[in-house]
Amino acid sequence: MGFIISLHLFFKILMMSKKEDTDKSRKQNFKEMTFWEHLGELRKRLFRIILSVFAMSIIAFLNRNIIFDKIILAPKDGNFITYRVLCRFGKWLHSLISRLNADSLCMSDTHIKLINYNLSGQFMTHMTISMVAGLILAMPYIFWQLWQFIKPALYDHERKYARTAVFIMSALFMLGVLFSYFFMVPWTLNFLGTYQVSKLVENQIALNSYISTVISVILSVGAIFELPVVIFVLAKLGIITPKFLIVNRKYAFVIVLILAAVITPPDVFSQIIVTIPLWALYEASILVAKRVTPREEAFDGTVDKE
Repeated sequence: MGFIISLHLFFKILMMSKKEDTDKSRKQNFKEMTFWEHLGELRKRLFRIILSVFAMSIIAFLNRNIIFDKIILAPKDGNFITYRVLCRFGKWLHSLISRLNADSLCMSDTHIKLINYNLSGQFMTHMTISMVAGLILAMPYIFWQLWQFIKPALYDHERKYARTAVFIMSALFMLGVLFSYFFMVPWTLNFLGTYQVSKLVENQIALNSYISTVISVILSVGAIFELPVVIFVLAKLGIITPKFLIVNRKYAFVIVLILAAVITPPDVFSQIIVTIPLWALYEASILVAKRVTPREEAFDGTVDKE
């Protein structure tokens, strides 16, 4: 209930800040909504979101073989496409630079043995994965519904960017999901699944542990890829400026390097491949902030040269 009230107050403040605008079409086309109208609109949008996730989850549930055998469980074996492509890439680099180890990117030894301890473990895993798959598949529609909820508080010329914004948010999330699935997940499974404190200890990974790791990596990276959108909103609100992002670029680079080192095996090439797209997101966020922030406010003074 507190969230609804906060949301209502947000719309009130947003509309009060725009009352001084002289846009006549805005006054003609927009009618201020009451608290209960906001509540009814939010309920309608949430119902559609839940319905879309439920529908996509049913589709995923009925395609169990594709979801599990072809997608979720595929990265646990050494014949996964990412392992084969990286191995060929490493050998190609070795042909150019002989000092490099030809097998530095090969992870063909990856083989994770999964076991299930609980009687209902596999059924509950099937349900969980179906819901997560439904959430991912329905994400473009979810973004669209959220935007439709916010749209009444915007000017007519701002609404023109609705479809573009929804497309960008959906594309960034899906790009993050694909990047995590084909890069982050294989490296994470290879490192954690084959790591041994002693040869006397054999790894037998529980099914729920494997599933939770894959889901957390995929969803977290998908959320990280929304960084340019978050920066756009923060810059629009005046909370973050391009100067702030540029001045703190070196700290951001260190954070990206640490993140890449944690989620990849202890190999320089692997860390570089993961670092590049993450750093590209940060640089893209700076460009987004520059476009949003007025020129006279973008750089309040001189920026120190790094």
